[in-house]
Amino acid sequence: MNSEIYLRPWKKEDISPLTLIANNRHIWNNVRDSLPHPYKLKDAEAWISHCRRQKPQLNFAIIYNERLAGSIGCTPQTDIHRKSMEIGYFVGEPFWNKGIAGRAVRILLNYIEKEFDVVRVFAEVFEFNKASMRVLHKNGFYLENIRRKAVIKNNRIMDDYVWVKLLGRKNSN
Repeated sequence: MNSEIYLRPWKKEDISPLTLIANNRHIWNNVRDSLPHPYKLKDAEAWISHCRRQKPQLNFAIIYNERLAGSIGCTPQTDIHRKSMEIGYFVGEPFWNKGIAGRAVRILLNYIEKEFDVVRVFAEVFEFNKASMRVLHKNGFYLENIRRKAVIKNNRIMDDYVWVKLLGRKNSN
């Protein structure tokens, strides 16, 4: 694959393209309810404004051949879970089946290892999202747990698959 994929901080110019790819029921069906649906310009403006204030940067635009293709980010955990980081991502439907999510996850993992003192990275996936499970598996994640009847989406209670990747051998306090 000769296409270029990279992550970069969000820019104000991303508002319209983000609205176009995020305002999609197929995307919304696979993410948490905190992503509004329908997704409007004001939602994209608020998200990008939020991301531009982050220090350190936690959320990024996924760029594929110089076009906005999706969103990816990480959430540091706190207290006794402070050595863990959750990741989440989505790729716009026009960009599905091109290997973009897998490469974006790999780039994000490199960033996390370099910038954060964590030993565990995890992602939660709805039981039906086999494509996301393949992305994680190809990036060295393993299925740690299936939390039965742990989430609700579209008024349907379902299982939550927890995928984990352990990083390095850092054990600092």
